[in-house]
Amino acid sequence: MRTELFDFDLPADNIALRPASPRDAARLLVVGADGALADRIVRDLPDNLRPGDQLVVNDTKVIAAQLTGRRVGRDAEARIDATLIKRLDGSRWQALVKPAKKLQQGDLVRFGNEGRVCLLGNLDATVEHKGDAGEITLSFAFHGPTLDQAIADLGAPPLPPYIASKRTPDDRDAADYQTMFAANEGAVAAPTAGLHFTPALEAALRVRGVGLHRITLHVGAGTFLPVKVDDTAEHRMHAEWGTISRDTADALNAARAAGGRVVAVGTTSLRLLESAATEDGRIAPFADDTAIFITPGYRFRAVDVLMTNFHLPRSTLFMLVSAFCGLDTMKQAYAHAIAEGYRFYSYGDASLLFRPAIDDKRNP
Repeated sequence: MRTELFDFDLPADNIALRPASPRDAARLLVVGADGALADRIVRDLPDNLRPGDQLVVNDTKVIAAQLTGRRVGRDAEARIDATLIKRLDGSRWQALVKPAKKLQQGDLVRFGNEGRVCLLGNLDATVEHKGDAGEITLSFAFHGPTLDQAIADLGAPPLPPYIASKRTPDDRDAADYQTMFAANEGAVAAPTAGLHFTPALEAALRVRGVGLHRITLHVGAGTFLPVKVDDTAEHRMHAEWGTISRDTADALNAARAAGGRVVAVGTTSLRLLESAATEDGRIAPFADDTAIFITPGYRFRAVDVLMTNFHLPRSTLFMLVSAFCGLDTMKQAYAHAIAEGYRFYSYGDASLLFRPAIDDKRNP
């Protein structure tokens, strides 16, 4: 499909720079299976689900993956900004760096800044490999938990560029950019639909008879990257690692067989569930990388309802929601959201999307 089909105009005023407080006070646009729109609040979520439905959340935890340092050891020192995107082993990470042209294989990068102490004051890494798109492999001087602590001491949450370009990240972001479910470290971007949840909302869902299950997909920096090709068939997704336990898979399959719906909280949860689904719609245990790219025409097998934030024009995530509900439906929904002042992107409001009834008789 042509990438331009997924374009739309978004006023800058609709981009959220801070989350709602409390988190479940964010707005919720409900898009029915027939395309009907209803303006709600996130805390109304239980009223929009049925007893027996099963929420699936991503329990990945965002690491302090944004590091600032300098190239040392040759010529003049050069400032280097690195975003860790994938752990390779106990001492090596794949990273995106700027400016990539300043680094060569074998260079030493020393991370550290004034006023923050990390072990001996610095964290050194050697450029082991350099790719063609600004991706490098960094081999750090520390290993395992020692390296993890050093990164935590020196790094910062890698806020999306559409927030970081508008204001300076601060200490509030360390808490704001983490969901209440965060447990398994490894993400460099938050599964932002989960940011709307509070203990009170979780309790209300359980009273309603809605189950809640945790899976893990370590969100990578590829979620920030725009689609630069003219045809979606030419776009390649970055692989992300995820896991679904056998107990979780069995519980979801049993609930679905009994008439309950699988409600993915976030596109990350949806992509992992669909990656693990068999042709007949059963969810299998999973522990692997996934680079699934969902565009209109995709046949959904595992997920019946999706809760997600509002996404960038021409992004893989807007393509995904267009596949879920239909491109025309989502363009109408987004036009409504923009006109009504909904807040977009990571710290913004949410939508609750029901698959069209022709796809699944369990949808209302």
